[in-house]
Amino acid sequence: MTIVAGVDIGNSTTEVCLATFDSLSLINYLASSIIKTTGIKGTVANVPGIVIALEEALKKSGLKMNDLDEIRLNEATPVIGDLAMETITETIITESTMIGHNPSTPGGVGLGVGTTVWLSQLVGIITGEKVLCVIPAGIDFQEAADALNEAMTRGIDVQGVIVKQDDAVLIANRLKRIIPVVDEVTLIDKVPLGMMAAVEVAEAGQTITTLSNPYGIATVFKLSAEETKMVVPIARALIGNRSAVVVRTPAGDVKARTISAGFITVLGEKGKADIDVDAGAAKIMATVERVQPVLDVQGEAGTNVSGMLERVRQVMSELTSQPLGEMKIQDLLAVDTFVPQKVQGGLAGEFALENAVALSAMVKTSRLPMQQIADQLSKNLGIRVVIAGVEANMAIRGALTTPGTDKPLAILDMGGGSTDAAIITREERVLAIHLAGAGDMVTMLINSELGLNDFDLSEDIKKYPLAKVESLFHIRLEDGTVRFYEQHLPPEVFSRVVILKAGEMVPIPTNHPLDKVRHVRREAKKRVFVTNALRSLARVAPTGNIRHMDFVVLVGGSALDFEVADMVTDALAEYGIVCGRGNIRGSEGPRNAVATGLVLSYLGGEA
Repeated sequence: MTIVAGVDIGNSTTEVCLATFDSLSLINYLASSIIKTTGIKGTVANVPGIVIALEEALKKSGLKMNDLDEIRLNEATPVIGDLAMETITETIITESTMIGHNPSTPGGVGLGVGTTVWLSQLVGIITGEKVLCVIPAGIDFQEAADALNEAMTRGIDVQGVIVKQDDAVLIANRLKRIIPVVDEVTLIDKVPLGMMAAVEVAEAGQTITTLSNPYGIATVFKLSAEETKMVVPIARALIGNRSAVVVRTPAGDVKARTISAGFITVLGEKGKADIDVDAGAAKIMATVERVQPVLDVQGEAGTNVSGMLERVRQVMSELTSQPLGEMKIQDLLAVDTFVPQKVQGGLAGEFALENAVALSAMVKTSRLPMQQIADQLSKNLGIRVVIAGVEANMAIRGALTTPGTDKPLAILDMGGGSTDAAIITREERVLAIHLAGAGDMVTMLINSELGLNDFDLSEDIKKYPLAKVESLFHIRLEDGTVRFYEQHLPPEVFSRVVILKAGEMVPIPTNHPLDKVRHVRREAKKRVFVTNALRSLARVAPTGNIRHMDFVVLVGGSALDFEVADMVTDALAEYGIVCGRGNIRGSEGPRNAVATGLVLSYLGGEA
């Protein structure tokens, strides 16, 4: 009896399938295991993780490491995702032209236009003059409200208030009439005085309409057509805010500086093509498809995209100890996204969402790194280690253990870094493709678009449903249903959007509403998984037409996602394809397909 372990090294996880054989056939599947991949896929750093996964599977079977006769590895191709910026317009403001501010609790409501003055200067203002009052730190909210009410009584037309401290609501509630009040302006000393300015605060749940519209700003400040062109960056940066302040200074200047992302050159078997990253993801992907299969991708020297691609090559060169010149990018996935960018010259840490293109690049390495892993593993364990085959071919072998499947069959293996597709015909001819972009790219998009700067939190947002804590005893789920609790919830989650993760609630530390977080999550999945599902299946379809496929089985870690499988199924239903999650060996669900395929390849003697 021979005991064989199939080891699938993925970008996110390493999976093991353990089985016993006699000389002619499979006797029994013993156990499986899954652990987080150590290091970047396809490098020697994977070895510790492989050993842990093997030990876990052996322990379940009551075996020891020296009972193993052979370990079979997949040919792992690493995928690294990064961001290359497309048409980032950097709003640069001098002399405090704008406070594109959006505090969580502004006071009052409406639009106010007047001349900026300190609170202490109100006593010298003549009756009927329109002013915007600037209140520095150290002034009590009651003292400020009393001074404003006294000025209004004297006939001074106080149009709005700009405050440094978090006092907007406290001041607004004590005023004789409703005016807009914006607070938490940290650099209040830099607000220019004696200048025409406008303050706008929208109703709760709404956004400003005048100061986010270039023609609205033009109306307020009586701008010419040329001057209106200059305020477009201001209006754009204020879109979606509940409050804002715009100050017109004669010497002030607003510039929209474009940082070029550069162009990329795609070298393929069908030719060579240049495409400007500014053209957007759709045109980049059209170029990739036109010249595919891709042999290499290069970026314009000195640009964002060149830096990104060279960084990917450099990392892989260092990890695999191969010459930098041999690092070829064999696939590229481009997705349009948004990146929060700091507005240069603002006074309260303002950010504006700017366009960007997210790129996931797959580096083609030689068989050498996998051989290094095999040699290191064999040396450490004293067991024969074989590199058995490419992931997609192994995944299709594993997928065929799903009850109710037969040839011809296509699989989609959606992992952390790559999407693999393969089809096996009745004649057992296998066509396979390995494409960049999967779960890790979705996490990167969520992290970027929500401005979280927390990869682990973004991963949780990707994997779990959301809810809004509406009281200490009930939450509203993202599908609109309400769940009540007998015991009160932790105070720190009150009124927060939370992730429902394994029986606990993880608050998201942003002011994004639930609908926004859900929309970003779902759109990221559609732009990566659905896009890659369609392009990978088109590549492996014998006729080049997806409609000529009948059955597709979804496998891989991302197929476990609570909504990805439904999205892909819906997309493929338009082509008349029957699609669903696999159930490897009738027990593993969509997991363990490649590891199971590696074990089964032992019968064919593949190596």
